[in-house]
Amino acid sequence: MKLAKLPHTYTIISVVILICAVLSWIIPAGEYTRETKMVNGTERTVIVDNSFHAVDSSSQSWEVFGVLLDGFEAQAGIIAFLLILGGAFQIMNSSRAIDIGIMSFLRQCLTLEKYALFRFLGVNNVVITCIIILFSLFGAIFGMSEETLAFVVIIVPLAISMGYDSITGLCMVYVAAHVGFSGAILNPFTIGIAQGLSDLPLFSGFGYRIFCWALLTSILIVFVLRYAAKVKKNPKSSLMYELDQHWREKNREDIELDLQGKTTRSAWIVYVLILVALACFSVNYPVSVFDVGEKSVRFSAVPAFSILFALTGYWGLRKSNQFFILNLLGYTIVFLVIGVMGYGWYLTEISAIFLAMGILSGFANANTSDQIIEQFLIGAKDMLSAALVVGLAGGIIQILQNGHIIDPILHALATLMGETSRVIALGVMYLIQTAINIIIPSGSAKAALTMPIMAPFSDVIGISRQATVLAFQFGDGFTNMITPTSGVLMGALGLARIPYEIWIKWFWKILLFFVILGMLLLVPTIYIPLDGF
Repeated sequence: MKLAKLPHTYTIISVVILICAVLSWIIPAGEYTRETKMVNGTERTVIVDNSFHAVDSSSQSWEVFGVLLDGFEAQAGIIAFLLILGGAFQIMNSSRAIDIGIMSFLRQCLTLEKYALFRFLGVNNVVITCIIILFSLFGAIFGMSEETLAFVVIIVPLAISMGYDSITGLCMVYVAAHVGFSGAILNPFTIGIAQGLSDLPLFSGFGYRIFCWALLTSILIVFVLRYAAKVKKNPKSSLMYELDQHWREKNREDIELDLQGKTTRSAWIVYVLILVALACFSVNYPVSVFDVGEKSVRFSAVPAFSILFALTGYWGLRKSNQFFILNLLGYTIVFLVIGVMGYGWYLTEISAIFLAMGILSGFANANTSDQIIEQFLIGAKDMLSAALVVGLAGGIIQILQNGHIIDPILHALATLMGETSRVIALGVMYLIQTAINIIIPSGSAKAALTMPIMAPFSDVIGISRQATVLAFQFGDGFTNMITPTSGVLMGALGLARIPYEIWIKWFWKILLFFVILGMLLLVPTIYIPLDGF
C-alpha cells in the first residue's frame, strides 16, 4: 500500500509550537487565582471560583527556540525513563531471552489448536483478546499510563512473531491501557481527584462506569481483531510493512540452538543474591495494603511472590540462563504491579526496578561489567530519537504556559455554556475537556484546573456532578492516544518504531468513533437515574 508523503514528526510538532506562539500574540493574556486544597488526603492546586483576571501580555517570539530545553526539563522524568528502559531491555535482549520466550509462547499456543473451541475462535484471537482485556483493566483500575512503556518492547515483537504488525502490538498494550483509562472504573488519578474536587463520594457511580468500560474495551477488541486479520491475510496492507522489517529480521534469526542453552555459574549466583534481597524486603514489607475503590485489601504480597520466585527461578535455572532471565522479567512485572498499587510507585521506582532487572540479566548471562555497559549504551542510543520527540512535544505546553493563554482559552470555552440546553451543555463540557487534553495531557493537572469550575456550573444548569465527572473522564482519555504533547504516546511510538505521522493516518478514524461514542454514553446520565448519580 503506497503511503502519501506526510511531514516528519519533528516538523508537525514544530508547526504546532509556532501556531501556539502566534496565538500568544492574539489571545489576551489572563489567569485564574489558585489555592492549595486537600483532595483525598493529598494537596492539590485548584482554581478559586470567579477569579479569572487579565495579566500583562507575554507574547512568545524568539522563545520558540528555547522550548526544546524547556520541554526536556518539564518531561525529564519520562525522557530519563525511556533511556533507562531502552538500556535495560537491550541488556536483556542480548541474552536472547525474550526471543526464546516468544517462540516458546507461540509453540504452547499452537498446542491449544487440538481443542475444538480454540480452533473455532482462533488461538491468536484468544491471545490478543486476553492481552487487551488485561491492560485495559490496568488502565481502568489503577490508571496505568507511563507503565505501558515497559511492555511495548515485549508485546510488539510478540505481535510480529504472530504474523501481525507493530500497530497491532501497540494496540494490544498502549491503546488497550488508555481505552481502559478512558472508561476508568477506579482510577485514582482521574476519577478519584475529579470526584474529590466535586465533593462527591469517592468512586461513586461505579456501576455505570463498569458498563462504559466493558463497552469501550469490547469495541477496541473488535477493531484490533479485524485489523489483525487483515494484516495476517495481506501483510503489505499494513502502513508499517516496510518499517517493520527491523522486527521481522530479528524474528528470522536462528535461535533454535539457544533453546537448548546452558545455565552458567553466574546465573546461580544472581539467583542467590536475589533471594537474599527478597528475604530482606519480605521482612520489611510483610503486609501490603492495596486500595481498591473505598476498600483496602491487605495481603502478604512481597513474601508470597518471593517464595514463588524461589520455586520458579530454580525451575528456570534447571533449563537455561534464558529461562531464568525470563522468570526474572516476569517477577519484575509482578513487583511493579505490587509497587504501583500498594506503595504508590512512579517513574523513579519503576526505572530502578527495570535497571536492576537489566543489570542482573547481564550478569546472569555471564556478561562482564564492560559488556553490560556497552549494551546499555546501545539501548539508550536507540531511544534518543524518541527522547527528542518527547522533549520537543513538551515545548508546546511551555509556550502556552509562558504566554499565559491556557487559562483564557479555558475561561472562554466555559463561558460558551452559559445559555444552552442540558444535553448541549454536557456536550460542550465534554468537547472542552477533549480540547484541553490536547494541550494538557495530565489527567490530574486537568482535573485540578477544570473541575472547580465545571462542578458548580453543572449545578446551575441542572446537570448532575457525576455526569460532569464522566465528561471529564472521557475528555481526558481518548485524545491521549493522539496528542503530540503526550510524552507517553511519543515514548510508546518510539519504542514500537512507529512514526507519529503514520500513527495519525491509521488511528484518527478509530479515535473519532470513540469520541462520538463517549458523547452518546453521556446522554443517559441526564435522563435516566443511574447508580450513584
